[in-house]
Amino acid sequence: MSSINFKIENGVAQITLNRPDVFNSFNREMALNLQSILDQCESDKTVRAIVLTGIGKAFCAGQDLKEVTSKENNPGFEKIIKEHYNPIVLKIRNIEKPIIAAVNGVAAGAGANIALACDIVVARESSSFIQAFSLIGLIPDSGGTYFLPRLIGFQKASALAMLGDKIMAKEAEAMGMIYKCVNDEEFDGEISRLALKLANMPTKGLGMIKKALNKSLTNDLEQQLNLELQLQVAAAQTEDSQEGVKAFIEKRQPKFTGN
Repeated sequence: MSSINFKIENGVAQITLNRPDVFNSFNREMALNLQSILDQCESDKTVRAIVLTGIGKAFCAGQDLKEVTSKENNPGFEKIIKEHYNPIVLKIRNIEKPIIAAVNGVAAGAGANIALACDIVVARESSSFIQAFSLIGLIPDSGGTYFLPRLIGFQKASALAMLGDKIMAKEAEAMGMIYKCVNDEEFDGEISRLALKLANMPTKGLGMIKKALNKSLTNDLEQQLNLELQLQVAAAQTEDSQEGVKAFIEKRQPKFTGN
């Protein structure tokens, strides 16, 4: 059985972590498989939005600790971070297409931080987020020390990273950690609605928004203004932008093609 289920439908790539017996925790095979699928999503022009989710009770419980405690085939933390998690997070941020983290259950450790690296995080009401690293003497990886303080502030991030508190989806939404908490019964429908909406929007423009937001994390104001200028000129030249303006003038719904 594959560690990841993958399908493309109506412009949406659905990536489903599929190791439910270990709460979709990562081993080397699943980490490398996810990287390969993300590369495919990036290059496939039919893919205009991506959903990352899990099967069963968990979104992802982070690293499969059996792999790092095994006497055989133990890649070690340096290799795991360098070859598994860092490339996954960089691919998520650098793919110029919107990525939804559909958090269906527990998101712990690297699983929580991979979710937070996505563009839009929507969580089932019964789901939770845990920076579990400190509970076993480790530090947050997979971008946790980068994204978390930017999302919720330094003091809150420091406390969650050190204490390892479980944060339920409603609280995560209230503190700005995620975009939206959705009740369990409506979760699947809301994910489908958002994914299809994104897949029918101006894909290149969304990619430029993502690029601008990435740079805003390190640019000063003048650098960011110059980047906005460059990207706005490029966005205005896309077919979708021209269609959007034309549709607005003609008072009709635009038909975007992703070009």
